[in-house]
Amino acid sequence: MFRRRGKNTHQRNGTVLTTLYRAFYLSCLLLGMLLTVIDGVQAAGSPGPRRASQDAQEKGISSQTSSPVVLVLTFRGAVTPVLRQYLSGAIEDAQLEGAEAVILRLDTPGGSVDVTKQIVQDMLASPVPVVVYVAPAAAQAGSAGTFITLAGHVAAMAPGSSIGAASPVGGQGEDIGETMEAKVVNILSADIENLASRRGEDAVEWAIAAVQEAAAATDARALELGVIDFIATDVSDLLDQMDGFVITVQGKERTLRTADARIMPQTLSPLQEFLNFISNPTVATILLTLGSIGLIAEIYNPGTFIPGMIGLISLLLGLYSLGQLEANFAGLALIGLGLILLVAEAFTPAFGALALGGTVAFIFGSALLFDAPGLAVPWVTIISLGVAMGAFALFVGGKVVAAQRMGTATGSEGVVGSLATVRVPFAENGRGKVLLAGELWNAQLQGASSAEAAPAEVGDQVKVEAREGYILVVSPREESGGN
Repeated sequence: MFRRRGKNTHQRNGTVLTTLYRAFYLSCLLLGMLLTVIDGVQAAGSPGPRRASQDAQEKGISSQTSSPVVLVLTFRGAVTPVLRQYLSGAIEDAQLEGAEAVILRLDTPGGSVDVTKQIVQDMLASPVPVVVYVAPAAAQAGSAGTFITLAGHVAAMAPGSSIGAASPVGGQGEDIGETMEAKVVNILSADIENLASRRGEDAVEWAIAAVQEAAAATDARALELGVIDFIATDVSDLLDQMDGFVITVQGKERTLRTADARIMPQTLSPLQEFLNFISNPTVATILLTLGSIGLIAEIYNPGTFIPGMIGLISLLLGLYSLGQLEANFAGLALIGLGLILLVAEAFTPAFGALALGGTVAFIFGSALLFDAPGLAVPWVTIISLGVAMGAFALFVGGKVVAAQRMGTATGSEGVVGSLATVRVPFAENGRGKVLLAGELWNAQLQGASSAEAAPAEVGDQVKVEAREGYILVVSPREESGGN
């Protein structure tokens, strides 16, 4: 009987807090999914290779097997190993198909220098011409994208696109020291000079300025300087302009025949799409937040497994994303500190001080995490998550304070001082039964062996003075002491 009522206030409060954590975790998960869908819709809004294929069909490009084949790739995002795998796979497929060329439609803010060098090496060693087409309109080939564009056997841009700003930073997005900066700048300047040397002195001068002075150029300016070969409105227009263009592939001159080429779109595999999607500052921030909250929920209430499992997966994916983006891990340390302070506020309320510090640390850490050229800081996502987590920590902390101020409602301490109603009259030995909180208890009337013991009849209220095992020690309620 008593065991059924044995849950104390702390257990009940723990259940409430666990429910709150789960609700907050699911809310963050839904927010992440919503932002994911929005980002996906925006990505889908740019024309892809299938659209290029439709344009080609509308223009009556021949589909006969005798026509030359051109593989068209589309990549949007930071330069990561996903791009290298995508491009190298396409080059291999182009060799098997006997393709005339591989066209890479590129829109990138930049990325890893090491991966960029590997991509450039693959392009220069390719037996199939690689055409880098900065598209669609308003696309960019920033930072590392500049090297990739210049490494192409043919370089082209869509109207309204841009290229440049290839200044170096540290491997984690931070500014580097003067000596190291001079070494890196000199190496990158030499690399980009080699890539631009076949395009004339103006192109070389601009390319070096892109590394040393973060120079950038519009499509028209890039064409004027000789940095690119064509400005094309779409893939079909580019194919028409490239027809008869002479290039050098593996040291040998080659004339492109693309006027009647068949366009063969080659999309990212589902895994590559997923890895490219999570290599995004907004997604990385959401994954790290969800992962941290999930692990905290699992630690607080072990045994449910689902929050912990989802949290661990999210955290690992977030760390993978940071590795691909070469994020500043000092920012990751600040995020960790922020989460610790928010959790501390929830379990040891400090009247908002820890929550405020945690929110500020989380926001600045997330911003610092992606403080690198070409990576846009997702301020809306960062501030929204930071404020939501701070508010939630304050809410939970308030509930904890309120629970601590409540008196004990159950257990030994909870029954002492309570009023019970007599249901079985007390015998001469002082034994009877009382009803307390809907349950029938054995009771011992205090002072029953004494002549001074007051009578207690059925229906009378008695006060619980103590509990001895499953027996309540009670005394008759004084009229003046009723409450």
